[in-house]
Amino acid sequence: MDKQQSRVFSLFFQGSLVKQILVGLVAGILLAWLAPDIAKMMSLLGSLFISALKAVAPILVWVLVMASIANHRQGQKLNIRPVLVLYLLATFFAALTAVVASFMFPSVLTLVVNESQLTPPENIAEVLKGVLINVVANPVDALINGNYMGILAWSIGLGITLRHANDNTKVLVQDLADAVTNLVRVVIRLAPIGIFGLVSSTIATTGFEVLAGYAQVLVVLIGCMFFVALVVNPVIVFWKIRSNPYPLVFACLRESGVTAFFTRSSAANIPVNMAMCRRMNLDEDTYSVSIPLGATINMGGAAITITILTLAAVNTLGMPVDLPTALLLSLVAAICACGASGVAGGSLLLIPLACSMFGISNDVAMQVVAVGVMIGVLQDSAETALNSSTDVLFTAAACIAEDNRIVDNPLTEKNDG
Repeated sequence: MDKQQSRVFSLFFQGSLVKQILVGLVAGILLAWLAPDIAKMMSLLGSLFISALKAVAPILVWVLVMASIANHRQGQKLNIRPVLVLYLLATFFAALTAVVASFMFPSVLTLVVNESQLTPPENIAEVLKGVLINVVANPVDALINGNYMGILAWSIGLGITLRHANDNTKVLVQDLADAVTNLVRVVIRLAPIGIFGLVSSTIATTGFEVLAGYAQVLVVLIGCMFFVALVVNPVIVFWKIRSNPYPLVFACLRESGVTAFFTRSSAANIPVNMAMCRRMNLDEDTYSVSIPLGATINMGGAAITITILTLAAVNTLGMPVDLPTALLLSLVAAICACGASGVAGGSLLLIPLACSMFGISNDVAMQVVAVGVMIGVLQDSAETALNSSTDVLFTAAACIAEDNRIVDNPLTEKNDG
């Protein structure tokens, strides 16, 4: 019996995580179909998994970034600048793709909501002000509330000062980072159970009937995200690594995108991306900074959501839009997306800001936000999958380009066992 239990334990913790997630997905759908009342009670499993990810992610980012900088050796290159360039390029081109799609397939919304309790920012200056305030937030408060701008600022500052500490202190910081990393691996292995609970309870509770009234705008949204994931981003990666980008693209979508689709939080998916970077044997000094940074500013999916829903509102109200205005919207959407929160639905509150470019009142803009909430079952999931998977994609592309090497199958580089 002990031997059999050992085999089951080994299969669960060392087997293919993707296959286990697919099993959890199918099981969740079947349970919601056959026994919806029982499926609704499974929400606890999903809530526990998401809570565990959100609890461990801030600590992981804090200690990994701090340890990486503190133990950085003089003359050792960090690829943060090229990763940052890729993030910004991809976000802008995602917004531009959304503009083109909105002109090709104009959507109309049914704006019937009169009020909302949400308080969106009023202009870009307010978004940037919020980012700066988050940077100088109290470090304990940043950890508690998952303020990743504040966490990054404090961990970078401490890492720089700890570079002058003695070797024993640096070893202690690295040991702490390794311990948290090992704890995160255990949490990630519980993803199949968490996704089973999320899928079964969501389908049993809401179904997809709410999406029928907004089928076109939803198709345009998700279609743009697929196009960016499978065409735009691969072109950017090819420009960077000068080789076939699709093995890397599909690996990132499979390993990172699937989990992010169900967690609906770039921040919660940080541990998953960290583990994938480790399996790909990327430079830890690079990905320990670029992954949490990407969860904060690499928001191509958010740029798509902001652009398409804003232009849908413009089209509904019969407002003409010329090419220069559309290009300006792409730039504004990209900037706004970089200020979007790394939690579920974070991009929706920035829609009124983009709507203000066209003189659309805040009351009407908040109706558009309400539409986004209604279709958020799929929209926000697809948005997060795109955002989070590209964090790993562009980090890997920058590392590969720096090493001047081609990775045909990056996931075979190192076993995460």
